[in-house]
Amino acid sequence: MKFIASSTELLSHLQAISRVINSKNSLPILDNFLFELNGNTLTMTASDIETTLVTSMEVESVEGAGKVAVASRLLLDTLREFSEQPLSFDINDSNLALVITSSNGSYNFIGQNGDEYPRLPELQDNARQLTLAVDTLEKGIAKTLFATADDELRPVMNGIFFDIDAADLTMVATDAHKLVRYKAKYVAASVQGDERESFILPKKPANMLKNLLPREAGEVAIEFDNKNARFRLENYTMVCRQVEGRFPNYNGVIPKGNPYKIIVDRVSILNALKRVQVFSNQGSNLIRLAFSPNTIHVSAQDIDFSISAEETVNCQYDGEPINIGFKSSFLIDILNNIDSSDVVFELADPSRAGLILPFENAEGEDLLMLLMPMLLNE
Repeated sequence: MKFIASSTELLSHLQAISRVINSKNSLPILDNFLFELNGNTLTMTASDIETTLVTSMEVESVEGAGKVAVASRLLLDTLREFSEQPLSFDINDSNLALVITSSNGSYNFIGQNGDEYPRLPELQDNARQLTLAVDTLEKGIAKTLFATADDELRPVMNGIFFDIDAADLTMVATDAHKLVRYKAKYVAASVQGDERESFILPKKPANMLKNLLPREAGEVAIEFDNKNARFRLENYTMVCRQVEGRFPNYNGVIPKGNPYKIIVDRVSILNALKRVQVFSNQGSNLIRLAFSPNTIHVSAQDIDFSISAEETVNCQYDGEPINIGFKSSFLIDILNNIDSSDVVFELADPSRAGLILPFENAEGEDLLMLLMPMLLNE
């Protein structure tokens, strides 16, 4: 089996899929990339059993066909040191010895039997479909991923919930302290009428997609059954195991009819929070927001070290004064993940969750962020 490939193109594809490979694998074969040569197409696969990434590229001067597993770290470390040039790959089909030849030298590997590599999971015949624009999925993952949990006792919260009805795709993530709900339009889906379909995308494959989607264009086709989900992009295919279980009723925790609405410049409040949080208690990270007509008073203190700070930020508000406490790092995360120049705080009372919304949503989108308050010692 022989072929010639561009060093930089091959490296680009392998780096993109290499992120799925764990540092310690239960199966030694998973430390390898699987190379499959069929005609002029070289297909490359990386997997950790739970998540599998597949990509392909065109190669030249092909002789033969077949599959071989190649040590991922050794191959990546070698390819990184090449400038753009054609590399010749020569794989001995009998003993799987692999020789890479460049313009200046040759490099010898020992491959492994490609048939030992785990097969790509097959989806059931009744798998449901969802098609949406690449940038919609990219934005949805970017807006929700930071709110996912790391909770061994509640694994359903360790991923992004995809909730599909006949009109919209809703992507939700929560860690019980903060919640993000991102609604957008899709291109097509196999739901009709009052039907709803859903699945939970784990955090690791969501991170994989977050890195892949910016280099893609067009549409992404998603298929999912009761166990697995498959994402087909122009240059990559990802198959992953879903998180099993029922996602919490996210609509039930979003407070309705909040009487206090405050509009503030996002960058102004964000910068004030970053400065003042330095003086908050390192354990609680508590920051106090005191809302009064046209003013937000931001303050924090750490009694143990006798330090405190306060700032005043202008806003649009003409209601009754209200004080509320938040964990500053969570509030900063939320404000960092809103694009609008102005944000709206919707509050009811200091003990109920606060909503932080963009003043203007992008066309066809609806973004809502929720943050649970912290108890203030008046």
